[in-house]
Amino acid sequence: MSSEIYFSNNYRDLCEQHGTGAGFQFEFHCSRCFDTWRSPFENFTAGRMASWLSRGVTAAWSVIGGRAGGGVSSAADGLAGASWGGARDAAFQRAVDTARGHFNRCGRCSSYVCGRCWNPEHGLCLHCAPDTAAEAEAARRRGVNDMASQQAYAQGQVQGEDYDPKAARQLVCPQCQAETRGAPFCGACGHRLAQQTHCTSCQTVVPDGSVFCPTCGTRR
Repeated sequence: MSSEIYFSNNYRDLCEQHGTGAGFQFEFHCSRCFDTWRSPFENFTAGRMASWLSRGVTAAWSVIGGRAGGGVSSAADGLAGASWGGARDAAFQRAVDTARGHFNRCGRCSSYVCGRCWNPEHGLCLHCAPDTAAEAEAARRRGVNDMASQQAYAQGQVQGEDYDPKAARQLVCPQCQAETRGAPFCGACGHRLAQQTHCTSCQTVVPDGSVFCPTCGTRR
């Protein structure tokens, strides 16, 4: 067995030691896109035999009214457990040997990546050696989006010239607590919101119900 340990941080152990599903299986994932490859399932015969033996002993003793059988069951589990470690290590080595055919090891960052995340021209993963055409297209799209954002911002500045920042606006109706978004009346209850009226001549606040400006006399 090789002394070097592959895939030490990008695999998941799916092995089951006991029961009818006892066996060995491992799942490996790409360090870049995290897509997975799962090794073929290998039966752990000793674990299955222990489970069957335990079930058989328990069933037999229940038929004859006995309560023993725990010793036989424990012995069977012990025999299965004694061979588990070596069998698991051997199965893992076989899985790793097969997984190496599904992944590539980057010569720069040492990550294992799948074929879709591999740049064969440079022998590096796409994180270390991105695809030039893909990066160029992504950069072009960023440029389009940036320019569109700038144009929209400039258009917004033009539209904002008509916005009066001095006018009081209520964003929540004080009567029903509904959102009003600065409208003159509440869309939920019709309550008139506190938007002060300014004199068109001197910009003084004109009280509600006034016909003339109390400061300069200009008619509303």
